[in-house]
Amino acid sequence: MGQQEIWDTETARRYDTPGTGMFAPDVLTPTVDRLAALAGDGAALEFAIGTGRVAVPLAARGVPVTGIELSLPMVERLRTKADGTAIPVVIGDMATATAPGAYALVYLVFNTISNLLTQAEQVACFRNAARHLAPGGRFVIELWVPELRKLPPGQEAIVCHTEPGYIGLDTYDTLRQHVVSHHFRFGESKEAELFRSPHRYIWPAELDLMAQLAGFERESRHADWAGTEFTADSRSHVSVYRLAP
Repeated sequence: MGQQEIWDTETARRYDTPGTGMFAPDVLTPTVDRLAALAGDGAALEFAIGTGRVAVPLAARGVPVTGIELSLPMVERLRTKADGTAIPVVIGDMATATAPGAYALVYLVFNTISNLLTQAEQVACFRNAARHLAPGGRFVIELWVPELRKLPPGQEAIVCHTEPGYIGLDTYDTLRQHVVSHHFRFGESKEAELFRSPHRYIWPAELDLMAQLAGFERESRHADWAGTEFTADSRSHVSVYRLAP
């Protein structure tokens, strides 16, 4: 299943959860604070802008934001919050599409680089970020750390998250570095809804090498947007790469 089929009208409709989940203030505020500080007085470009979860509050902070997005339904959802003058969006693949202008910051949040399912596409994404940045500009990626330590020999799946009415299950293909996330949502009835998304997971060191191939140097890596120290036990990271001046 292609990304355009995954991020369809129904998914876009269900994506926004105002005030909770990814949209909770304790998740979103540190993200926007950090990105605004990194952008400074310059403009920002969001790869896979989606429904504007980050772009809308970042633009409200005075940072000019442009987006690239593959899914028309996601952009249509964004347009209920901000028009094309406030937040311009180019329809296309984040590994190849081009937005006009030069930017101080390109950013890619919430594991989205893993939606590119080959190493070559992921490297191309870095190179596309470099093409859009002014000298000395930064590329920021938020990404989870592969949880293979939880995967016993011979087992191909782990439960990644549970809460009332929800179970998340990840199935791994360690040969190709692929994982499929299965999201089960259910109520009191016997039926459950399933949403699946494929990913190619990336080790932090591999991500750094991709950056080097595109002309970046790593400037920092933290466990979250608030700047918590990244350790061997961290489940995710926010990595900042800087293009040579």
